[in-house]
Amino acid sequence: MIQIRKNFTNFLLVLSLTIFIFGSGYKIGEKITNEKFLHSKTTIYKNIQSNRKNIEQEVKNFNLFWEVWDKLNERFVNKDKLDPQKMYYGAIKGMVQSLDDPYTFFMTPKENQKSKDDLQGIFEGIGAQLGLKNGSIVVISPLKDSPAEKAGLKPGDMIIKVDGKSTKNWTLLDAVKKIRGKHGTQVVLTVLRDTKKLDIKITRDVINVPSVETKTEKSVSCSKDCKKVGYIKINQFGDKTIKEWDRAVKEVYQKWNRKQIVGLVLDLRGNPGGYLNDAVYIASEFIPKGKVVVTQKSTIEKEKKYYANRNGKLLDIPVVVLIDRGSASASEILAGALRDYKRATIVGEKSFGKGSVQQALDFNDGSGLHVTIAKWILPDGDWINGKGLQPQIKIENKVSENSTLTRKEDLQLEKAISVLIK
Repeated sequence: MIQIRKNFTNFLLVLSLTIFIFGSGYKIGEKITNEKFLHSKTTIYKNIQSNRKNIEQEVKNFNLFWEVWDKLNERFVNKDKLDPQKMYYGAIKGMVQSLDDPYTFFMTPKENQKSKDDLQGIFEGIGAQLGLKNGSIVVISPLKDSPAEKAGLKPGDMIIKVDGKSTKNWTLLDAVKKIRGKHGTQVVLTVLRDTKKLDIKITRDVINVPSVETKTEKSVSCSKDCKKVGYIKINQFGDKTIKEWDRAVKEVYQKWNRKQIVGLVLDLRGNPGGYLNDAVYIASEFIPKGKVVVTQKSTIEKEKKYYANRNGKLLDIPVVVLIDRGSASASEILAGALRDYKRATIVGEKSFGKGSVQQALDFNDGSGLHVTIAKWILPDGDWINGKGLQPQIKIENKVSENSTLTRKEDLQLEKAISVLIK
């Protein structure tokens, strides 16, 4: 998605659901610095005036809108539902939705702010990642220094009640909705730990979610003298990603130079996208400076190319990139660029397939509009919109609907490690 603030800024958008207690989803976009967007203010003004004249010619009687408005206010049975502000925003949303483009949409001030908070990695809740095990809600892990960790919630705890209500037959989304909430409020989780029931009272707070995670991995089948690999997972490309990426790279770079690892797994699974600037920056870690990372094509501006813009630290390290159906937009750009320059082997499942570019506009009342204005092309000329990025090594993780993937069951990660250590 392309975002405009004080100056014109572009980014690509894709939506995805991320199952965290502190939030049920990300609305993510790719930010592209582009100061010459839309040519000039004069051109914009002329286009707007021309469009309005066309509307006046095609829509002979706009009074119909007000006639419908009046009839609703006059006759609708539930008078308490007649909220002028809500109806006003609803009319705008209907106009935008009529374009039949899932990436072009209008957001109310509250929705727009939520979108911005998501990109900053800010949520309100308890800070614990949840999963399913045999149909039951379980804690995968509490975030470091989160309210959940401080209250004593532990990995493996089975949540059987939330504020006294049974979680039987709940989905993960049900759990997220019930447990997340405004900072300062409390929630009581009844958990089963081994055979003991515990009531854990947690005060919700503002949660800062890391967009980059790093660690060292080895094959689960190896128990002695194991070769190890670096592992970096990017959850989204947001406001803090570059800073967090630099810290992760510093750690991986040191281990690579000391021969403590034989390669790197870059995990982009479930990553719905984010700022394109971040994707270009991270691609520059692996691709020589000056190489094209992605090309943007539009009907309203000249073709623009984005190049690897710095001398990266990981130009020589062997890399395997993990993708799946949740990898989209900026994730696909990064994975595709590394594939095209033969800097990485792609392992996993076909990616989401989002190749369009959106512009995000903020209005004076705090509302926002995301509108598709262009498409992006990979270095080898591939436009993956609607078809996704195909991995070179296809492998699917098979987990039952009532369970969440464990490390031992992660065949994709295990395959990535085997490619690097062979």
